[in-house]
Amino acid sequence: MKLSVIILNYNVRYFLELCLKSVEAAISNIEAEIIVVDNNSQDDSCAMVKQLFPSIRLIENNENSGFSKGNNIGVAQAKGEYLCILNPDTVVAEDTFVKLLKFSDSKTNLGIIGCQLIDGKGKFLPESKRNVPTPKVSLKKVLGHTKGYYANHIKTENTGKVDILVGAFMWLKKEVYDIVGGFDEAYFMYGEDIDLSYKIVKAGFDNYYFGETSVIHFKGESTLKDAKYAQRFYGAMQIFYKKHFKQNIVFNAVVWIGIKLAQFLSKTPEKVETVPQRTVIYTKSLEQSLEAQLPKPSQIVESIQDKVESSSMLVYDFNLLIASDVISDMKLKSKQENIVFRFLPKSSKFILGSDSATNRGEVLHF
Repeated sequence: MKLSVIILNYNVRYFLELCLKSVEAAISNIEAEIIVVDNNSQDDSCAMVKQLFPSIRLIENNENSGFSKGNNIGVAQAKGEYLCILNPDTVVAEDTFVKLLKFSDSKTNLGIIGCQLIDGKGKFLPESKRNVPTPKVSLKKVLGHTKGYYANHIKTENTGKVDILVGAFMWLKKEVYDIVGGFDEAYFMYGEDIDLSYKIVKAGFDNYYFGETSVIHFKGESTLKDAKYAQRFYGAMQIFYKKHFKQNIVFNAVVWIGIKLAQFLSKTPEKVETVPQRTVIYTKSLEQSLEAQLPKPSQIVESIQDKVESSSMLVYDFNLLIASDVISDMKLKSKQENIVFRFLPKSSKFILGSDSATNRGEVLHF
């Protein structure tokens, strides 16, 4: 088998459904399997997978064992030559995996490949490509200076070697994953992707950022960015520094001060809402029960080539459109002011979207 897609889910049933439908389209011409590991979700995620995706392998954990352990459980069952570690709050393009297979097979000494991630508003996510977050670099970032943290030497649409990639989308050979021992289970959530990336670089492999394909990562779905998030995130960074950097009294003091400063500066984010003044729906037909809930006036069109006004909600119907076209259109229209995107999965009775990296997205049933 060529590819195993590992998706760790926790309480994001509707985003998971959209994700799985996009993955199924992306593996249609690849010998591949999808493994969903559920970390004891309290919603009906597992029931949905069983009902709508009976061919997908579902592993139901009886506890929330965290990101590292959950993914390790899934990888242990994987049969593919390549792995794709994928968040459930993502949408992949139909040609994403095909492009990555072609690129991977052209490389020797391959470590992890990451791709161009955009958020739910179509904006590029700079964490798609990062440098090693040394204590000095991380402390500067906490103080608002991101130079050196992100791998800005590679342009967004280009491809090149980087050190650190993000856990929302990681592509690598299972053999390499096993050589370095997979995700370190000392990390519950956050930091494990940095750790795995750095372990693979230290083992002598080359990590790459591949900017020739884009994936939507809604963010904010797996966890809320609150005080508990800050505690876990900076605790994870403490584990990383203790593990990978030579320590002394001065080093420990700087790391401790930096982490405490970051916790002090972090605040529970306020929910910022964009109120659209109109709706543009890309579809052939729309149920009145949905149209009645959307901002007025509303306009139904079949082509995403049409220009739209600012302060609009755009609804993409996947019964009509394909993910690669939607992603391209999002990136183009995100340059306008106050554009909100919503997604109608194929054969579904809800739309969803996320306008913030720090708060839960919106699911609207009809």
